[in-house]
Amino acid sequence: MNLRPEQLAAQLDKPLSPLYLLHGNEPLLVLEAGDAIRAAARKQGYEEREVLVAGQGFRWESLQAAAGNLSLFGASKLVDLRIPNGKPGRDGGEALQRYARNLDDGVVTLITLPEMDWATRKSAWFVALAEAGVAVELNAPERERLPEWIALRLNRQQQKADPDALNFIAEHVEGNLLAAHQEILKLGLLHPPGQLNLETVRDAVLNVARYDVDKLRQALLEGDAGRCARLLEGLKGEGEAPPLVLWTLANEIRTLANLRLGLDEGQPLPNLLKAERVYEERRKQAIQRALPRLNSAILRTSILHAAKIDRMIKGLASGDVWDEFLQLCLRLTRATAAQQAPARR
Repeated sequence: MNLRPEQLAAQLDKPLSPLYLLHGNEPLLVLEAGDAIRAAARKQGYEEREVLVAGQGFRWESLQAAAGNLSLFGASKLVDLRIPNGKPGRDGGEALQRYARNLDDGVVTLITLPEMDWATRKSAWFVALAEAGVAVELNAPERERLPEWIALRLNRQQQKADPDALNFIAEHVEGNLLAAHQEILKLGLLHPPGQLNLETVRDAVLNVARYDVDKLRQALLEGDAGRCARLLEGLKGEGEAPPLVLWTLANEIRTLANLRLGLDEGQPLPNLLKAERVYEERRKQAIQRALPRLNSAILRTSILHAAKIDRMIKGLASGDVWDEFLQLCLRLTRATAAQQAPARR
């Protein structure tokens, strides 16, 4: 069954399909759709999740094994298969057809692909998957529809913008949905719900104030999400080197993680601060205010996130580095000890 992207949310409110197939030319939309499916699976009791990446040397028999390998602690599982190049090959195509014919009860399978050409979408394995479950094609909107897309995103955070403002954002991002996504998030951080005019949007998008990485570190400690967004935008605009930004953020996260671990073990904070060479009074105070909202789980996840950004900077992983910087800062500034439980994987 083929669904339009806007139909997916309603479908996920029902009992889940045994298989979901996501493909398209816009990574942001594919990622968000995958996140929505994963969230719906957790909500409907699919506690286990196993991620498989079909790269070079992938053993296709592991796909069927993952579906059949339910733990003793739960009868429901999400199998998350990613095929980055969209080309499973002959063996993979045959394995996917067998898999589609024998979907196991208690298992939801999510298969993520890049943009698929016309010929591939007519292949036997693709057709078998689409017929066995739900297929969603997620492509970037055409340029003339981009203002409408931006308006819908703003509406999610209870904001509206004048047509001129919507067109200004669309022209500024030039069809880059990751950039548009970042600008929309920034507007949500900088301004309360309500109407946004062209002047407000222009000031947010084209802020040319001077910034530095030390201010970013301070804003992170103070939990000021809006300031972090403005600082990152300024650093990006001024051509700051991403490795320096990453070093600043990662160093602060590691310090917080070591302090949090020591506190959890019952060690006194003054001794821990001394061991971490935190001597500046303003930084001490900011750290003391930050630690109560951060637990070990969110700090461990943030360290892994920083490692992902490092791979992106080195060209070993794809993605928008500055968008990931923003997501990392939001993870830390919006975290509270009550909200951040260890994530299921």
